[in-house]
Amino acid sequence: MNLLLFNVIILIYLLVTLYLGYRGWKGTKDTEGYLVAGRKAHPYIMAMSYGATFISTSAIVGFGGNAGLFGMGLLWLTFFNIFVGIFIAFVFYGKRTRKIGHNLNAMTFPELLGKRFDSRFVQYFSGVVIFLGMPLYAAVVLIGAARFMETTLAIDFHVALLIYSVIIAAYVIWGGLRGVMYTDAFQGTIMFFGMAFLLFMTYAHLGGITVAHQALTNMAHLVPENLALMGHTGWTEMPTLGSTWWWTLVSTIVLGVGIGVLAMPQLAVRFMTVKSSRELHRGTLIGGVFILFMTGVAFTVGALSNVFFFNTQGDIAITVAKGNADSIIPIYINAAMPEWFVYLFMLTLLAAAMSTSSSQFHTQGSAIGRDIYETISHKKGGSSIMVTRAGIIVAMVIAVTLGYILPDNIIARGTAIFFGLCASAFLPMYTAALYWKGATKAGAIAGLLTGTFVTIFWYLFVHKAEAVPLGISKMLLGRDLLITQMPWPVVDPIMVALPLAMLATIAVSLITKRMDKKHLDECFKGMR
Repeated sequence: MNLLLFNVIILIYLLVTLYLGYRGWKGTKDTEGYLVAGRKAHPYIMAMSYGATFISTSAIVGFGGNAGLFGMGLLWLTFFNIFVGIFIAFVFYGKRTRKIGHNLNAMTFPELLGKRFDSRFVQYFSGVVIFLGMPLYAAVVLIGAARFMETTLAIDFHVALLIYSVIIAAYVIWGGLRGVMYTDAFQGTIMFFGMAFLLFMTYAHLGGITVAHQALTNMAHLVPENLALMGHTGWTEMPTLGSTWWWTLVSTIVLGVGIGVLAMPQLAVRFMTVKSSRELHRGTLIGGVFILFMTGVAFTVGALSNVFFFNTQGDIAITVAKGNADSIIPIYINAAMPEWFVYLFMLTLLAAAMSTSSSQFHTQGSAIGRDIYETISHKKGGSSIMVTRAGIIVAMVIAVTLGYILPDNIIARGTAIFFGLCASAFLPMYTAALYWKGATKAGAIAGLLTGTFVTIFWYLFVHKAEAVPLGISKMLLGRDLLITQMPWPVVDPIMVALPLAMLATIAVSLITKRMDKKHLDECFKGMR
C-alpha cells in the first residue's frame, strides 16, 4: 500500500472537513444556530445530513457483516428504512415536528416533547435516556471504522479509536449543528460514490448479477450445522419461521432498527432545521435514494462475500472472519478490491463514522446542556453552551472507553439496542405529541417510563444475548434468565416494551385531566 498517497488523500479530506466545521462556527451566532442550525438549512444539506447520520459504519461494517452471516433476509431492513425511516418519518412526522418545534421554540428533541406536554420531567428524563443510552451506539460506530483501519493499515485498534474521536469532537464542539450538517453533507456524498464503486466491482468479481446470486443460492448446503439448528436455511432464504435465527433477524435487526429510526433524537432534530414544509418535501426524495442505495449495497455485498470467499478460500465469510461478523466487510474489501479502491473505501468509512459520530456527540452534549442543565438550573445562554460543549467531551470519552471494552460481533447488536430503546421510550409519546390533543402530561410520562424500564428489564433478565453475559439475573435470581421458554429469550425488547408503552400512554391519558386548550392551540398553531 502506498501510505504516502493514502495519507495525502486523508489529509485533504480532513482539511475540507475542518473547513466546513469552521464555516459552521462562523455562521453560528447564538443558541439557535448551535442547536438547530438557525432553522435555515438547505433541503439537500438537511436530507444528506439525515441520511449520513443514519448510515454509519454500523450499517456498512456491522450490518453488512451481519448480512454475510444472515444473508439477503436483511434486505427487509432496507424496506423498513425507506418506508418507515424516510416516507413515514418525513411525511407524517417531519412536517408536524418542524411546525410544533417552531411554535414552541424547541431546539432539541427532548425539549420538543417537554414543551408539548408542559413537563420539565419529560425533557430532562428524555435527556438522561439519550445521554446514558447513546454512548453504546456511538462506541459501535467508532469500532466499525477502527476495525477497518486496523485491518487495512495495521494501526492499533485503540489508537484508531482515539484518532477518530478527537478529530470529530474538535469540529462538533465549536461548529454546533450547522458545522455538523455541513460536514455530513460532504461526507454523505463521498459515501454514496464509494458504495457505488463497491457494488459495481463486487458484481464484476463474481461474474455479474445473475451468476453471483445463483451461486449464493447454491451455497445453502454450506450453512454450518450450529446455524442450521437455529433456523438458518441459506443466504437467499429467510430463516425457518419461529426459529431462534428468525426471531433474531426479524425482531432485533429488522423491526428494532426499522421502527426505532422514527424516534431517533439526532434524526428528529433535523426536521427542525428547515424553514418550511416545502424544504422537507424536497429532502424526502434525496434521503430516500441515499438510504436505499447505502443499505441495499451494504447488505447485498455482505451476503455475496460468501461467494467470493468460497471461490477463493473454500470457506464461508464468517469462517474466514474467525467468527467475528464485524470483520467480514473489512477482510472482504482488502482481499477482493484493488489498492486504489481500498483508499476510496477507507475514506468512505471515515466519512460514515464521522458523520454519524458527530451527530451523536452533538445530541449527547445538547442533552446535557439544554435538556438537563437548563431545565434543572433555569440558566440559559453562554453557560448552557459551555455545559453542552463539556457534555460533548464527556460523551466522547465514554464512547472511546466502551469501544475499548466491548466484545466482538457488537456493532449491529449495539445499534439495534439503542434504536429499540428510543422506539420504546419515545415513539408513543412522540406520536401522541404530534397527532393527539387528548394526550396528557401524565400519559406522556407513563409511556416514557414504561418504555424505558421495560426495555432495561428485558435486557437484564430475559433477552439471552445480553442477560447471560451481563450476569445480573444470575446474581440476583440465581438463574441466567427469568423466562426460559421459547421464543421469549430471543424476542427483542421492542416487541414487548413498545406495545406496553403505547398502552400506558393511551390509558393514562384517558383517565387524567386534559391539557389546557390555550397551550394546545399554541402547539398546533398553523397546523392543517
